[in-house]
Amino acid sequence: MMKLSLNQTGVTEFILEGFSEHPSLRLLLTGCFLSLYMMALMGNLLIIVLVTFSTGLQNPMYFFLCNLSTMDIVCTSSVIPKALIGLLSEENIISFKGCMAQLFFLALSASSELLLLTAMAYDRYVAICFPLHYSSRMSPQLCGELAVGVWAIGAVNASVHTGLMSRLSFCGPNIITHFFCEIPPLLLLSCSPTYLNSILTLVADVFFGGINFMLTLLSYGSIISSILRMRSAEGKRKAFSTCSSHLIVVSVYYSSVFCAYISPVSSYSPERSKVSSVLYSVLSPTLNPLIYTLRNKDVKLALGRILASFSH
Repeated sequence: MMKLSLNQTGVTEFILEGFSEHPSLRLLLTGCFLSLYMMALMGNLLIIVLVTFSTGLQNPMYFFLCNLSTMDIVCTSSVIPKALIGLLSEENIISFKGCMAQLFFLALSASSELLLLTAMAYDRYVAICFPLHYSSRMSPQLCGELAVGVWAIGAVNASVHTGLMSRLSFCGPNIITHFFCEIPPLLLLSCSPTYLNSILTLVADVFFGGINFMLTLLSYGSIISSILRMRSAEGKRKAFSTCSSHLIVVSVYYSSVFCAYISPVSSYSPERSKVSSVLYSVLSPTLNPLIYTLRNKDVKLALGRILASFSH
């Protein structure tokens, strides 16, 4: 049953549809979401602790990895707790302000992560293609400036989209066909013109999804070309192992983001969007720490040292 909460200006709260159309899966989804959220939270916090306190991880790659883990915590924490409430209750209501806050933090983490993955690809490009100039090119000052720039651009993007969304009128149906507040289903509910929102969403898709993707491909094209020119098989293996983790993370994240967002609002599919959103908001933040810890000797060594210090 559809419930409307209206005041003189329109809707004051929304109902998140979530996975209510699959009641038989409620218990299974609750268990999966809770497990994945705990793994994502613990895994990313572990990465932050390791990078912060381990002297062997004080280089640009791990500095960026620490930022990536922070973004993953922001992303998954803005989505999963509310989704779990929806799975455990009959009706998942979110206030208008709560919806805008969720939209802001999701847009912040998603756009910042796409920028950061580009910065990380550039870091690997310099490390493999210009190893002798790596420490001078990727100075702590430049890395700090890149990180500040990534967060600042992400925050501006999130503020623009949230500000434009909060100015729209919502005067009719208030059921969001998703398990969190995101741009396409909200635009479909608005009873005021959404032309500017749609245009800026497309601009953001092109910049964050398209241009950053091309820059990342350019970095990896140069990296692969450089690796293939190496004469030593050991050198090739070592060079590839330093960037394989990042390549896996980029592949998983971009696949899910393209599936979720790179399509016009008019062709929005709730079911497809829910599945792809689970990939980037739940699965990707859970897998990232596993990919980086299981495939990285330095991280495993740092983890071993910290565990050894606790056992004494």
